[in-house]
Amino acid sequence: MRLLFLGDMVGRSGRTAVWQRLPGLISDFRLDFVIVNGENAAGGFGITEDIFRSTLDAGADVVTTGNHVWDQREALQFAPHEERFLRPVNFPRGTPGRGSGLYVARNGARVMVSNIMGRVFMHPELDDPFQAGERELAACPLGEQADAVVIDFHAEATSEKMCFAHFVDGRASLVVGTHTHQPTADHQILNGGTAYISDAGMCGDYDSSLGMDKEEPLNRFLSKVPRGRFEAASGPATICGLGVEISDRTGLAEKVAPLRLGPRLQETVPVFWNGG
Repeated sequence: MRLLFLGDMVGRSGRTAVWQRLPGLISDFRLDFVIVNGENAAGGFGITEDIFRSTLDAGADVVTTGNHVWDQREALQFAPHEERFLRPVNFPRGTPGRGSGLYVARNGARVMVSNIMGRVFMHPELDDPFQAGERELAACPLGEQADAVVIDFHAEATSEKMCFAHFVDGRASLVVGTHTHQPTADHQILNGGTAYISDAGMCGDYDSSLGMDKEEPLNRFLSKVPRGRFEAASGPATICGLGVEISDRTGLAEKVAPLRLGPRLQETVPVFWNGG
């Protein structure tokens, strides 16, 4: 199975780039399943229902989120009714929406997707992500109810992301880090067969500070006095993510490589997808 995960969409620039490029990627590389993190899609803070639906229309199968999931208050209204919209599963019981789901890929495979948020340097501090991950894997085990398992681990600390991936190694197809918006170079397949990267990067304008216009973040570092709100950068966006080949027999990863398309960063697509 061919799976693509795209990192956090940031603002109009990032979401527009995803909407424009994703249909062609699905067609050109015959992708079976696509996950997009959308938690920064609305001006850099949260996501609206219209943006969520437009992302699905572009070809995403699931939209994950993170600590900014409720920044647009309307998300509280549509989250309970949208099976393909995920918020972190370790929010307290009774929080609107869902944190995991089982979906059918284009090739007929059953894909369990779980959205989990770390706790180190993160706000709000949610329930234990390791216990949450254990519960989700027990409820939908790889090789039994699911043919593939993907976990979007939304966290700040690289150590927490790495330890979580080792914790579920061999029980998940992919653990992909999100939140920090900078693509890391540590994509690998762990000893038990789980693909991993510390951060998939963002889909946004990289002539920025993590997708935000540079002026106000720089001002706050220099003066410590806010002069205005953070605004999403509006220049040409680069889309960043991760491509994974998952075994139809075991549900574990066989190949993993980054995808980057757009200005600023060196472009690359998974070499094992070349030729369709």
